[in-house]
Order: sequence, then C-alpha cells, then structure tokens
Amino acid sequence: MTMKIKDIYLAGGCFWGTEHYFKQVEGVVETEVGFANGHTENPTYEEVYTDETGYAETVHVKYNPEVVSLRFLLQLYFKAIDPVSLNKQGHDEGTRYRTGIYYTESADLPVVNEVFDEVQRHYDQPLAVERQPLERFFAADEYHQDYLEKNPTGYCHLPLSLFQFAKAAKEKK
Repeated sequence: MTMKIKDIYLAGGCFWGTEHYFKQVEGVVETEVGFANGHTENPTYEEVYTDETGYAETVHVKYNPEVVSLRFLLQLYFKAIDPVSLNKQGHDEGTRYRTGIYYTESADLPVVNEVFDEVQRHYDQPLAVERQPLERFFAADEYHQDYLEKNPTGYCHLPLSLFQFAKAAKEKK
C-alpha cells in the first residue's frame, strides 16, 4: 500500500530557514526550495533577487496527511513568520521575501481560510500573507536545497529554538 502524499507551497521569507524548519516536522516527507507565482520562465536566484520577476522564495512541502494535517502545518507556519510584515521577514526585505500560502488543490482552501481567520483574530491589522492557488513554481539551484544542512552555520532569520520546537511538535489527533 502506498501512502498518499499532499503538497503545499509556503513562502516565509528566506527559504533556507523555512525549509529547514519544515524538514523537522514529523509527517513532512520532502521539501524543495524554489520560486513561486512570478511572471518569468525558469528564473535564477540572481533574477529573483532583483525583485523584478514577481517571485517569492517558497518551500514546496510534501507531507503525509495520515501523519500531519494541513491545518497543523499551517499553524506551525504562522509560528515561524511575522504575518503582518509586508515583504519583510527578519532582516530580509523585498517582494521575494513576502509571505504566502500557495495551494494546489481547491479542497485545501477552506482549511487555509480557517487557519488564516484564527490567526487574524490575534492582530489588529490585516495579515500580509498571500492566499492563492499555485500558478507556477521553479526549483532553485541545488546549492540552495537543504542549505542549512550543508551549511550549519549559514545565515538564517529564524532562531534555532524554532527548529527544536518544530522537531518536538506533535499533532494531537
């Protein structure tokens, strides 16, 4: 029997830390960093860095829904971002660092909206997190994949404690 794998694409600022964060979560079976929802074909990191391509640094998260739900992943996502910061996470600024939830199945939208609304209740200003269907995604070069595993002392806007939190996080079913 093969397990059913689902996808969600999450933009949370610099994709190095966002990927490493989600790799810690039980039930996440694969991650890939890349660029989502821009307007050019096959963008390079250097092109995206100019903020002229419309792409956001994004992590493609593949997960086993029998182990971890989309709701739980999104709750963890909101713990790793500043959801009211527009085009900025940590010290990283620019449209490429915007936050966003990009889904591939319309059946996921109600869950996305529910979690979004739950989080919104804790803020006076509107959340600056995009909620859109995935239009396009291009993987970043191999150099960027699993960057913090290859470069444990590499730059990351997320605190180390957040990675430990993700590793310990268990969904109550």
